[in-house]
Amino acid sequence: MADLLEFRRRWRVRTYEVDENGHVNNAVYLNWVEHIAAEHAEAIDFGRDWSLARGAAWVVRRHEIVYRRPARRGDEVEVTVRVLSVGGVRGRRQTWIRRAADNVLLAEAISDWAWVRVSDGRPAPVPPEIVEAYRDLLPGNGASSKGRGGD
Repeated sequence: MADLLEFRRRWRVRTYEVDENGHVNNAVYLNWVEHIAAEHAEAIDFGRDWSLARGAAWVVRRHEIVYRRPARRGDEVEVTVRVLSVGGVRGRRQTWIRRAADNVLLAEAISDWAWVRVSDGRPAPVPPEIVEAYRDLLPGNGASSKGRGGD
C-alpha cells in the first residue's frame, strides 16, 4: 500500500494541455490536482469503488492555487500531494507541481474536499476507517475535527 500522507507521480505535458501562449493552461493544473488526489485515494485503498460502496464520495469544496512558473509542451512534471487533515465532513490536501528536470515549483494548491452522500449530495461524516487511518499521523486529527480534512 502507498504512503497514507504523501503521494507523487510524474508525467509529460501533452500537446492538448498547452494554450495559445505556449504553456500549460491554468485549468489543466486544477485537473492535475484532482487527478493526483484520486490516484492517491486509489493507491491507499480508499478510492472510488470503496467510497461508492459506502454511498458517498469526495467532492471539491474549494481550491486555492498559486501559479509560479509555466510548464510547456514536453516538460515532465512531478505532482506531489499531501493530506493535511481529515475529519468531520471534510478533508484537506496540499499539492505541489514541479518541473522534474530542475525541481522548479510551477504551481501549488490547497484543496478542501467534502464527503457527500451520493443519494442527495449532502455532507456526511467521513467514514471512521479513514479517520482512524490518519488519527496518529496528523496532529490534532480525529473524529472530533470540525470542518477541516484531507482526502
